[in-house]
Amino acid sequence: MLEQIGVDSIAALFAEIPAELRVDGTSSLEPGTGRNPRSEGVPPSIVSGEAMSEMAMLRWMGERAEQDAGLACFAGAGCYDHHVPAAVWDIAGRGEFMTAYTPYQAEASQGTLQLVFEYQTMMCALTAMDASNASVYDGASGLAEAILMAVRKVARKSRSRRVLVAETLHPHYRDAARNIVANQGVEIETLPMAEGRCDLQRLPDDGAFAAVVLQQPNFFGMLEDADRLTDWAKGQGAAVIGVVNPLTLSVLKPPGQWGESGADIACGDGQPLGAPMSSGGPSFGFICAKAALTRQLPGRIIGQTEDASGRIGYSLTLQAREQHIRRGKATSNICTNQGLLVTAAAVHMALMGAKGLAAAASASRANTLRLVERLTALEGVQPLFPGPFFHECALALPKPVPKVLDALLDRGILGGVSLAKHFPELGNALLVCATEKRSADEIDTYGQALENILR
Repeated sequence: MLEQIGVDSIAALFAEIPAELRVDGTSSLEPGTGRNPRSEGVPPSIVSGEAMSEMAMLRWMGERAEQDAGLACFAGAGCYDHHVPAAVWDIAGRGEFMTAYTPYQAEASQGTLQLVFEYQTMMCALTAMDASNASVYDGASGLAEAILMAVRKVARKSRSRRVLVAETLHPHYRDAARNIVANQGVEIETLPMAEGRCDLQRLPDDGAFAAVVLQQPNFFGMLEDADRLTDWAKGQGAAVIGVVNPLTLSVLKPPGQWGESGADIACGDGQPLGAPMSSGGPSFGFICAKAALTRQLPGRIIGQTEDASGRIGYSLTLQAREQHIRRGKATSNICTNQGLLVTAAAVHMALMGAKGLAAAASASRANTLRLVERLTALEGVQPLFPGPFFHECALALPKPVPKVLDALLDRGILGGVSLAKHFPELGNALLVCATEKRSADEIDTYGQALENILR
């Protein structure tokens, strides 16, 4: 096989893997491999290369798990430690949902179709939009799809393929969107920020844009003037794309109601709706749109109808087949829709209800206010930006953030996200988040630990 593809060796085939991530030799689970440098605490049978029985392995794993008290998570930046009711995955994990295939045959897929219909209905209610898809890979690719939707619609009139993106957008979203649309003749321009929010004094007036992208709350947790930005963009003839956290929409004005006429597209990541953090994934991306853009939506749209006997039924109302067979003419060629996560989101929203979602969002904001108050009482710690924020806040620290985070981790605290990689100009900046799961004792423990570390 190596000869056929023109590679000299197995090592050359995997040369792109950094040396520090490679393991020399074979796995320590195989007989006769000797001691593994990472084997501290591993049973002697494994270190010596002897096989373990399944029962012995499970007993040892259980003992190890009991020693792990877990981490108090104060990290956010797009992936949040919200409570997920046990019933969510008890239902989503049933075989009918876990292994369901694309519901092309309505007569054999009524359960899945009804669930997706209910999901889309709830997402439209949250975003104040007319239609919802189900769904795309993640929030970042969802933004790229939303940009392409807007360009296809607006470019028919203005011929513009320029898109203005707020600097306060999540950097992963910005990078992913640029990577996906760059080779399709779409030009991404940046709206600068001032004090953690879009700089409204620097709104460009040098030409038409196909779309304007803003995030609410933004990457730093700050609240943007979404009404003013939306009205300005509509005055320029541009479509408005709102990147939103679906949980916050239970208490904040939905994008469909921004400004005088509302945003045209709402997108984001559905992780706060029933998906555990799981080391960053998987999750799913959602896209909701006004009626005029419905036919531009990638993914599935389920409709409710009646059969010949007048009974309610559900069908795959809109899914252009060219998405699968016409390549370049397709609405989208990103076909992964994370249907299982959509199932969990539908169950989660149905269990929580509007009041439950609002309670979780309000409790998250209250806990973050309490956290920020506790941390900024320490010498040298202060909010990075003035103004209102939701359930995340950027703080300025007197010491390098990566070292502080390592020290917090040693104390069982996932202390937040360093902003140094994407925003080095902000200095020693830390993004913290507290969801409804964080207790007053955990917040106080974080404050005491940070105080000791800064000393």
